[in-house]
Amino acid sequence: MDKEIIIRSSATKIDYALTKHGRLVELHKDEEENKFAVSDIFIAKSRKVLSGLNATFVNVGYEKDGFLHYHDLGVKYLTQLKFTKQILSGRRKNFALNDIKFEKDIEKHGAIEEAVTPTQPILVQVVKEPISTKGPRLSAELSLPGRYVVLVPFSDRISISQKIEEKEEKSRLKRLVKSIKPEGFGVIVRTVAKGKLVAELDQDLQNLVEKWETMCSKIHKSNFPTKVMTEVSRTNSLMRDVFNDTYTSIVVDDQGVYDEIKNYLKTIAPHKESIVKYHNPRTSVFEKFGIERQIKTSFGRTVSMSKGAYLIIEHTEAMHVIDVNSGNRSNKADSQEDTALETNMISATEIARQLRLRDMGGIIVVDFIDMRKVENRKKLYEHMRDEMSDDRAKHKILPPSKFGLIQITRQRVRQEVNIKTREEDPDGNGKEIQAPILVIQEITETLERHLKAGLKKITLNAHPFVAAFITKGYPSIRSKWFVTHKKWVKVVPRDAYTYLEYNFKDKDGNDLT
Repeated sequence: MDKEIIIRSSATKIDYALTKHGRLVELHKDEEENKFAVSDIFIAKSRKVLSGLNATFVNVGYEKDGFLHYHDLGVKYLTQLKFTKQILSGRRKNFALNDIKFEKDIEKHGAIEEAVTPTQPILVQVVKEPISTKGPRLSAELSLPGRYVVLVPFSDRISISQKIEEKEEKSRLKRLVKSIKPEGFGVIVRTVAKGKLVAELDQDLQNLVEKWETMCSKIHKSNFPTKVMTEVSRTNSLMRDVFNDTYTSIVVDDQGVYDEIKNYLKTIAPHKESIVKYHNPRTSVFEKFGIERQIKTSFGRTVSMSKGAYLIIEHTEAMHVIDVNSGNRSNKADSQEDTALETNMISATEIARQLRLRDMGGIIVVDFIDMRKVENRKKLYEHMRDEMSDDRAKHKILPPSKFGLIQITRQRVRQEVNIKTREEDPDGNGKEIQAPILVIQEITETLERHLKAGLKKITLNAHPFVAAFITKGYPSIRSKWFVTHKKWVKVVPRDAYTYLEYNFKDKDGNDLT
């Protein structure tokens, strides 16, 4: 499988593009001004305690207070609170938990006012970044993610990733972790730990314990609120969470990031160090690998797919709605039911990609084309589940309803990726038009549809700039059409056309729709 990570750096941000068979499937941005990223830990103070919501609002320095629900305090909250107060007062100098005395667990269905009081110091972790008008979602149950394990303070539980299915491997990992687990900490074993030796797991654990002790040393004499732990390197964070042995190439256009990734892989996967490649920044790495073009074609309200099908994606505050359309496609299927199934299967693959690419979360309702046969609806549902199996975000898919609707819930922890794909009209009328790069793709798809319909002689009328773009250069776009379809298309420049206006005519000069 051809999987790549393409990394573009600038002075203020780093963009990460994940591709599969050359197709963009995920886009991540690391911006310096993001001060409330997932996994950041703050020492803060509670503000309002709301019994009606069974939650408290916490000042973490954002314009809107963070939200901490009672169920996110964690059963060992009282132990953590006592530990935090000891550090703040200077009474605790040892940050290891081997001598910690556990307090009683908080009630499972207790009330927030019994555990939290206003202005109380509290150690919290960001589990959902600020989105829209809401502040960050917080948890007092802390976790420190590593490459192979996640360290959970004030716990003694060992959990193994459910994606590791072999019982023998689960038992082996649990036995190894039990022998090296630091006292006072729980451990969650990640999927990538499968097959790893005890020395590798132990090194990962020791690194996390060091991070914990460094974090605790910052708490004493801190002002409120203060960030006491963040990822030292977002690049390493992404590599830790995303990278696995299935990736075949990592391309970077910044020497510093290149060295950082090389050193990271040398530590965790020496056999993969050679896949990291440096790209000279004099030419855009995103242009080189077609990422910019895919961004322009993937983030609009309308998303085109193969065989003329397309999606309409609508966003609201409460949910996302996706409409599946068959479009003007040649019907080679035996029946309307077969056509619907084929279009729905193509759409399910693209929808799974779009959810990851845009990082869409919350409730997503997909209006597929109606299918009468139960076996076809089941086939679509199973295909949708398979396509989303690589999605790292927690999600749930409900079977199609009798109206052809599939409902999906997908975890949202960050602001949705929203890239503007429309541009200012060069005519200067103040309106917006689709990106010019999309016009060539649209022209190509329309041409293919006419050729499949059996037309022998076709003429394209377009604005002189577009006509020149299609006919000039070597090899020109028109030459590529000829190689693909064995048909020569006459291109006529029309001064009267607007920039993005075009139409096709047949051999008799009649307009083609």
